Amino acid sequence: MTPETGATVPDGGSWRAVIAAIISMTAVGMSISLGMPLLSLVLEDRGVSTTMIGVNSAVGGIASLTVPLLIPALVSFAGASRVALVAFALMAVLFPLFYLLTEFWAWFPLRFVFYACATAAFAVCEFWINALAPEGKRGLAIGIYATVLSIGFAAGPAVLGLVGSSGILPFLIGSGVFLAAVVPMAVVADQSPTGLDRPTTNVLSFVLIAPAAVFAVAAFGAVESGSMSLLPLYGLAQGFSEGQAALLVSALALGNVVTQIPIGLLADRMDRRLILFLCALIGVGGALLLPLASANLLLLLAILFVWGGIIGGLYTVGLTHLGARFTGTELASANSAVVMMYAAGMLIGPALIGLGLDLWTPHGFSVVVGTFFLAYAVLAGSRLRRASTVSG
Repeated sequence: MTPETGATVPDGGSWRAVIAAIISMTAVGMSISLGMPLLSLVLEDRGVSTTMIGVNSAVGGIASLTVPLLIPALVSFAGASRVALVAFALMAVLFPLFYLLTEFWAWFPLRFVFYACATAAFAVCEFWINALAPEGKRGLAIGIYATVLSIGFAAGPAVLGLVGSSGILPFLIGSGVFLAAVVPMAVVADQSPTGLDRPTTNVLSFVLIAPAAVFAVAAFGAVESGSMSLLPLYGLAQGFSEGQAALLVSALALGNVVTQIPIGLLADRMDRRLILFLCALIGVGGALLLPLASANLLLLLAILFVWGGIIGGLYTVGLTHLGARFTGTELASANSAVVMMYAAGMLIGPALIGLGLDLWTPHGFSVVVGTFFLAYAVLAGSRLRRASTVSG
């Protein structure tokens, strides 16, 4: 029993349960990344304006910002495994409805409920991984999760490219993958953390209780989403072709895949606040280097590869830091705060980075991204100094 919350977990953690959650979330990530462009293409084909497509997409963001507030109570009441399994099953049922429901207004409640389930799945499974990872191996576990999830997210658009967006087939594929996600978690359902007390700490309070971890994920969410959306435009503004500009995103994403396990291993052996601070400083440095490399595509790709890998550590180490600090229902609440702040970053990042590109093409991209990391570096540095003062 953990003293803070009364949560019971297998002694020493369970790699079997952790791996099951990672496999399930990789399947979910693949289907969601398949669905994001698919839904936009279907709406465009049905004659919906770009503006209204954007408005409908924003409903998913609203779900991601609000649903985490309910997750700790749901986990306490029903158990982590039940919440995750119900979320997976509902997504499998709901996904084909996007094809079957032709009335555009119906997509608003449908999209909210669908992304509410997706948000619940991420919050609960990240709590699951954090809670059940063996002590001293938590960074490794989360590094593996981040790596494999990135591969899943990359696979979704590739599947869409193979089957196309016409007809019900891509929806059935996505639904089938969501359904497949049920199997690994169902097999290890008996290893779910149990005996969780009712939450006593509000999810939002963890923004103040653990700002180094929570804002690390927010900064990463802002820069990752903004970069994935706008790096191609940055490349075009530098004079690269469309194909070359698309490679910028690939370099950033590939770097994130390669480095998360090594960074996770470091997080098991070093002061995690120091790693977060260094990741932020490298984030600032990378942003400053981008304009200097803009005339050389290979150099720019190399910088983005290294930069993307290091800044991805903000997510991995942020989650690891929470898992080492909190247990039980408190950890569920802290993980929910992370999911919420990541969603907030995803909403804010593209808007501000896009504004920067408009105001100062193309270097506004670097200015805004560098500002995100600089602001977080100041916060992480202050928390690191505070921790050193207390321990000293």
